[in-house]
Parts: sequence; C-alpha cells; structure tokens
Amino acid sequence: MNGPQPLSLGLNARLSVMMFLQYAIWGAWLPLFWSFLTEHRHISPKDTGNLFSIAAIGALLAPWIVGQFADRYFHTERFLAFSHIVGGVLVWQLAWIDSYGGLVAFGILYSLVYAPTLPLTNSLAFHHLPDRDRDFGRVRVWGTVGWIVVGISIGQWLLHRHTPEGANLTKEVIRAAQVAGMADSFRLSGLLGVFLGLYCLTLPKTPPQTGKARYAPFEALGEVKKMPLLALFLISFPIACAHQFYFVHTAGFLGTLDHPAAEKINSVFGVGGGGLMTIGQMAEILVLAFMPFFAKRFSRKSVLAVGLAAYTARFAIFAYVPAPEAIVPALALHGLVFGCFFFVCFMIVDEHTSSDVRASAQGLFNLVVVGVGTIAGNLLAGEVAGVASASGKMDFRLLFSIPMWACAACLVLLLLVYPRAPKLRAQAA
Repeated sequence: MNGPQPLSLGLNARLSVMMFLQYAIWGAWLPLFWSFLTEHRHISPKDTGNLFSIAAIGALLAPWIVGQFADRYFHTERFLAFSHIVGGVLVWQLAWIDSYGGLVAFGILYSLVYAPTLPLTNSLAFHHLPDRDRDFGRVRVWGTVGWIVVGISIGQWLLHRHTPEGANLTKEVIRAAQVAGMADSFRLSGLLGVFLGLYCLTLPKTPPQTGKARYAPFEALGEVKKMPLLALFLISFPIACAHQFYFVHTAGFLGTLDHPAAEKINSVFGVGGGGLMTIGQMAEILVLAFMPFFAKRFSRKSVLAVGLAAYTARFAIFAYVPAPEAIVPALALHGLVFGCFFFVCFMIVDEHTSSDVRASAQGLFNLVVVGVGTIAGNLLAGEVAGVASASGKMDFRLLFSIPMWACAACLVLLLLVYPRAPKLRAQAA
C-alpha cells in the first residue's frame, strides 16, 4: 500500500510564508502590550487585564460565524485575505489611541477580524498537507520563526531608536522612552497584516464543503462532546488561563532581573523583554523539528503530559528561583510547552473531526484557548497582579505560583482521564 505523497517544495513554501506572517503580526506587539498600556498609557493593571480579555471576544464568535463561512460558504483563503487587510488597518491605530474607551472599541473590532484567522490558517494547512504528522510541523515552525524575527527586530529597534543616551539619564527616563517607542510595534504589525492579506489571495484554493449538517459548528460541537476531544477541551481551558500569566507578565518580569550579562543580552535580543522571550520560540523550533519522530513513536497522551510538566516547571522557576541563571534557561521550556501541548492539540482536533467541519472544530478549540480561556485568564491575571502589586512593587512569587499550581493540577487530570489510545475518526480525503 502506497504511503502519503511527499510535500512539494512549492506548497511547503507557500504555507510556510503564510504561517510566518500570521504569527509575526501577533508577535510584533502582544508581548509588549501590557508594558505599553500600564507604563505609557498609565492604565491600571485591572483595567489592562480587562482590555486583554475584551481582545478575545472575536475568538468566542469565530466558530459560530467564521467556521460556518469557511466550512460552508466562502473559500478560506479569501476570508483570510479580507480579515488580515482589515486587521492591519485596525492595529495601526493602537499607536495613537490613548483613551480607555477607544482601546475597548479597538479590542472588540480587532478581535473580530484577527482571532478567526488563527484556526483558519491551521485548517487551510491541514486541508492541503499530504501527511498531518509528518508535514504540519515543518510548516507551522515558520510561524515560530516569524515571532522570533519580529520580537528581536522590535527589541533592536527600541534599543537603537528609542533608547536615549547620556551620562545623567536615570533608568526610569530610559525605560519611559523605550516604552513610548513600543508604539512602533503596532505600525509594523499593521504593515505585515495588509501584506499577508494580499498574499492570502495567492494561497491554494480551499473551497467550502457540503456536510451532514447545514450549520457546520453544530456538527463540530457534536463531535467535540466525545472522548478524547472532551477531555482535551476541559484541560485546555485552565491551561489557556495560565498561559496569559506568561504572555502578559513575563516581559515586565524580565525587565526586573539584574543579569550580569545584561548589556551583552540586550545587544543580541534588544530591550523591552519581548526579544529575550524569543528564546522560548527558538527552543520551539527544535521541538517542532523533532515532532514527526515523537508523533509517530509516542502516544498523544505522553506528549501532552510532557508539555504540561514543562508548563509547571517554568512557572515554578519564575516563582521560586528568580535568579537570571535559572530564568533564562527556563524561557526555553516554552518550546516544550507549545510543541508538546498546543501543537499536538491542533493535530488531535483535526484527526478526531470529520473533514467537512475542520474549520469549525479548530474554531471551537480556538474559542476555548484564545476566547474563553484568554478572557478568564486575563481577568484572573489582572486581579492577581493587582493583589501582588498592592505594596507598590510586584510580588512575582505570588503572581507566578497561581498558574504553577493550576498547571500541576491539569497534568494530574490529564493522566487520570485522557485515553491513551483513542480510536481515530475515519475521514474523507
């Protein structure tokens, strides 16, 4: 019996560029957004957490609206083109919006157009890849590369363009100038968004399909109610909440470290914290490179457990071993966190749903992770940050111990309830 066809160089390149730009758009500004809002716009931690939550509203609506359009009515690549062009125009506005009401309006509008593109790029890639286990990693890894490139680029831009020089300048003055310069990250994201929107028109045609049910999300929801997807969704929710503590607070946390090689680190990664965080994405590349090997030889449950163990260890180091020598290597655990958990989740959702509702199923998972989980996680992170900073100085041990225990509990839950070898769903090609 013949195996799957090889992935052509042309298709590999086209999908890889799509992933590179998809995550470069997000990575340009997300790691810096908390610092920009709290330190430059002077918005309270609680209100900032609310803004991050508002920005997830689009993920709540995506599977019910966008999933239906992509699965039943419109070509996926055309929907992506429209969403990214509109999103690029919107995110550019963040550079000058300074009112809380304006930021709320932006968060709602931008989430409606950008959040749906995350599951849709996955479903488009799965639709055209000959072998899910073999090929998805080599395509998705370019999203990680995109995040790294823009993270370091913005860090270098802040270092060389927005870092004032002078013998009498205080750290506070220098930091204020750098944080103000973070507005340029929104401009870069906007340009990348418009470019990706135009590029999407060149992607392989991905037409809608006729399925068993007229409304695709309802059909997908029926499949999600069964094992192992039910267990996966239940575990992913608290993990998504914990994930926000990392993305929202790590850049600011790194800025408090007095590393003996700080000047040398800044020369490579730039300033602001976002560049240094790309150590995690660099490790992610290595993990994804070996994922075809792991995916073929180990159960999905085993790989997921490694990801959750890495989550727990990273937060434990942040909370209880706040030495630069431990923190910097701990950033590399993000490779296992993403590669062994979220990346594998994408594959599980695809392999346990029928082909006519893949976009909707990915959208439902996106609802849990980027939607409900992000909203709840940001609200929780904002509340905890408010308590942890009540004395005027952030208590990072308290801040990071909360998600640490949540991840440990999820690891135990996974080991107890997730089936080791669930039966795969037969799918049409």
